Amino acid sequence: MKRRVGIIDQAIRVIVGIAAVIVALVIGASTAWGIVLLVVALILLLTGLSGYCPIYSALKIDTLAKSGESGHRMAH
Repeated sequence: MKRRVGIIDQAIRVIVGIAAVIVALVIGASTAWGIVLLVVALILLLTGLSGYCPIYSALKIDTLAKSGESGHRMAH
């Protein structure tokens, strides 16, 4: 598993994941929307903390920037 998620991308995933957990708990973790939010939060937190995203791998997207580069780059 090759890392494909950059630092900024990871931070956004973790922040949104934490927010999704909080919203799920506020609306009720056992409701349908609460469960959906918890699943989304789990995925975001796992990909954000590990730096690996299977969707990025399948689409050959890489948000790790080379030194001196900024932004997104597509792997060939």
